[in-house]
Amino acid sequence: MHAITIPEFGGPEALVWAEVPDPVPGSGEVLVEVVASAVNRADVMQRKGLYPPPPGASPYPGLECSGRIAALGPGVSGWAVGDEVCALLAGGGYAEKVCVPVGQLLPVPEGLDLASAAALPEVTATVWSNIFMVAHLRPGETLLVHGGGSGIGTMAVQLAKAVGARVAVTAGSKDKLEHCRELGADILIDYREQDFVEELQKVTGGVGADVILDIVGAKYLARNVEALAVNGRLVIIGLQGGSKAELDLGALLTKRAAVMGTNLRGRPLAEKAAIIAAVREHVWPLISGGRVRPVVDRVLPMREAPEAHRVLEEGAHVGKVLLTV
Repeated sequence: MHAITIPEFGGPEALVWAEVPDPVPGSGEVLVEVVASAVNRADVMQRKGLYPPPPGASPYPGLECSGRIAALGPGVSGWAVGDEVCALLAGGGYAEKVCVPVGQLLPVPEGLDLASAAALPEVTATVWSNIFMVAHLRPGETLLVHGGGSGIGTMAVQLAKAVGARVAVTAGSKDKLEHCRELGADILIDYREQDFVEELQKVTGGVGADVILDIVGAKYLARNVEALAVNGRLVIIGLQGGSKAELDLGALLTKRAAVMGTNLRGRPLAEKAAIIAAVREHVWPLISGGRVRPVVDRVLPMREAPEAHRVLEEGAHVGKVLLTV
């Protein structure tokens, strides 16, 4: 088969479409013939040598895919060769074939085409696990999403609105904020021109956000804590603004707030399976019913993965960038 390899770490040109050995499904795995994959920030970090795959994972980038089951490994039941699926991966999505633990498989939602389903596994698993399983966002509460125009941001807006929350977003352009508004965002903050703490306090009457989903990290830590409501929950899932910062514990104690950091890629298989099961139960009906949809900015051939990475790093896209085989 062919896959996007990384012979040497570097810029987008480091991604090379090359012939590699075919994967063989082990116990509890299925082999998927890939139709599409999606580009994530983790792929960019891996290309630069900053985010190696977990032990035992495929060395090729790609944290999600859609396709058809080509073979079943020992001990697999409930799935059949030919089933159309999408899957959460620890790596290997930028390839013609990939092995997937059965607990990380999802059926393609009704009414959605197979290629577009590649835009779902990573964002739905990330958003549902962090906003609902970790931070326990409830109807009527206020959620602040940093990076509202990203794949994760566009999904977070829709899912939070679907459960009855009020949603604030930050983004760096009027175009991205308009997309967020169309998806249901209530409070639109241009972080290039507005201070998100001041704007949030103004709109909420000084209460702040009950839950904050943050991809920035250190740069926003102090201001995120300031923006939290009493009993607020800050969930940090990215470090685009650095990994080290000073935390005012007094402010945290006064608000009886919590700061939590999570990742998805390195979790044990059982934890990933539990998240995928929750996504299938709670999110898939919303997608099949048309209340939630993947937001796809553009679709490129897998061989053009370097260009897809350039698009992601330029940051002008809204939603997901897909790669098709």
